[in-house]
Amino acid sequence: FSMAAATKDSNAPFCLDSYHVSEEFGFILPQPLEELPPYYQPWMDIALRVPELVHSHELRSCINRMPMLSSEFLQRHRELRLAHLALSVMTMGYVWQEGENDTVEVLPRNLAVPFWEVSQRLGLPPILVHADAVLANWKKRDPQGPFDMENLELLFSLPGGDNTRGFFMVTLLVELAAVPALKSIPTVINGVRCGDTEGVTKALDTISKSLQDMTDALKLMHAYVEPSVFYGIMRIYLSGWKDNPSMPKGLVYEGVQREPMEYSGGSAAESSLLHCFDELLGVKHEGKSAFLTRMRNYMPPAHNQMIQDISMQPSLRNFVQEQPSEHLNQAFERCVTKLVALRSYHLNVVSRFITVPAALARQLRNQSQDSNEDLVSQAPKALEERGTGGSGLMTFLKTVRDQTKQAFLPETS
Repeated sequence: FSMAAATKDSNAPFCLDSYHVSEEFGFILPQPLEELPPYYQPWMDIALRVPELVHSHELRSCINRMPMLSSEFLQRHRELRLAHLALSVMTMGYVWQEGENDTVEVLPRNLAVPFWEVSQRLGLPPILVHADAVLANWKKRDPQGPFDMENLELLFSLPGGDNTRGFFMVTLLVELAAVPALKSIPTVINGVRCGDTEGVTKALDTISKSLQDMTDALKLMHAYVEPSVFYGIMRIYLSGWKDNPSMPKGLVYEGVQREPMEYSGGSAAESSLLHCFDELLGVKHEGKSAFLTRMRNYMPPAHNQMIQDISMQPSLRNFVQEQPSEHLNQAFERCVTKLVALRSYHLNVVSRFITVPAALARQLRNQSQDSNEDLVSQAPKALEERGTGGSGLMTFLKTVRDQTKQAFLPETS
């Protein structure tokens, strides 16, 4: 898939063709399949029922009885993506069915082996990633209808009911809002190469508008997701087995290798969007935010390749500083301003959905009011200060935002 990108002629115009980026959908997988070949029905039958099987504590026994299927009949890219999504949803449910206190150390062979094989073919890790849960996990209720909250449905869900749908679908709409910006990246890069100040200025205007639209889409999170449900029910199913005190040993993928493996849980850092904008605008993340770079291994390889290739281009920031154009200058500064604003808003969301409920959970525990009515007090303790990806959350996000601010142009006297 992504080898074409690596061997491209460096003088050829930069374009999106080789990176699996859709003109209409950006990084979102266009029209995901809803069905696998009939041979794989045993997977689908379980994967589609994960929330109810977790609720009845039957998911592990169902998976233990599942037939061992070969992955060799999965041919096309979309089939592999649907299989990865189904297997990853089953895996998250299997590991976390009983919460943080009764985790498993081994993923059974009939799930682990095909999951590993499909993951190898896609270049993705064998865990639920953003590319599964968000980018490849949607369908329209009315195929002719709009791409909006009312008309979108998940293919597979996890515990949390409508809140889970809300969380993944709002994130999908943030990805969709970024499409005009993604399509403008080649215009910026090619414009910098040939000194087209006006073309670059226009493209940057599109990007800053798109960044604003992403922030507006993210605001829908408050309308569709209850913080107590996100924190108390959903969050553990997005958690991985790396840097997670509930699973200090990682997870053995039976039939793959004897040693346990560690993978980070799903996280916004797995979306390729902000990585692309950071590389384009010259935002540098060092130190604590090395976590961001590690998350690139959790993206489809073609998307990761695109981020790498953007980073190899002539510097937009230097170009802006060298041109006498006030308009270009302002357009660049607006992009950085909007990117900082998006990250500040994300901090606000994380605070509302994680930091505040975590504080409440601690308070309830200290008063030893473990009332079962309170979702928040049932949430995993291990994740209180961490993101599902395993990062120390607020400190990390503030660092990332502050590093974004460093991309502003120096004040000229």
